[in-house]
Amino acid sequence: MAGSKLILFDCDSTLSAIEGVDELARVRGPEAFAMVEALTHQAMNGAVAVEAVFGERLRMIRPRRSDVAAVGAQYLATIEPTAVETLRRLRADGWEVVILSGGFRQAIQPLADHLGVARIEAVDLFFDANGDYTGFDESYPTTRSGGKPEVVNRLREELAPSRVVMVGDGVSDLETKPVVDLFIGFGRYVAREKVKAGAERFVMSLADIPALL
Repeated sequence: MAGSKLILFDCDSTLSAIEGVDELARVRGPEAFAMVEALTHQAMNGAVAVEAVFGERLRMIRPRRSDVAAVGAQYLATIEPTAVETLRRLRADGWEVVILSGGFRQAIQPLADHLGVARIEAVDLFFDANGDYTGFDESYPTTRSGGKPEVVNRLREELAPSRVVMVGDGVSDLETKPVVDLFIGFGRYVAREKVKAGAERFVMSLADIPALL
């Protein structure tokens, strides 16, 4: 809706305590989990480009549809404790909420439904009739560095919001700073030094956000 205020939330380690791709790797055993977790940290800290690890992690994991559903349940079980009330307050103040993630749409959907978020900007996974992994949407912007600003610009064109705010914990979130009106870093689960240094505001609880706006 033109003129609306738009607030974008990262999902992993922001709306929920977990990193979904790491939890998908956990079912493949401790060695796979350790390798994928290390790649995730490197990407989120900005040590390597997102595109350098995105496909590699999925090739290692090859998640089944049932694995993705299980991670969806984990997102709900580890929801940021103030998220529901914070989003309620934001909507009451006229903000439209969107989830903008480098994670997977099917896994995030249950959390989005619980939070009343209708729009998820995230990566689609593909499965065959048996629920086996066949690939992912390689064209989606958040599979690569600089992808989140692309999505923000697309949302600006589509929705013509009067103000845009981004909230997240990772360097991929910080990349949106030049194209949003306010970038809020989040550190409840992982306080990344690069994000803390670059954020205009930095919070440890989502409940602190309404007062900043």
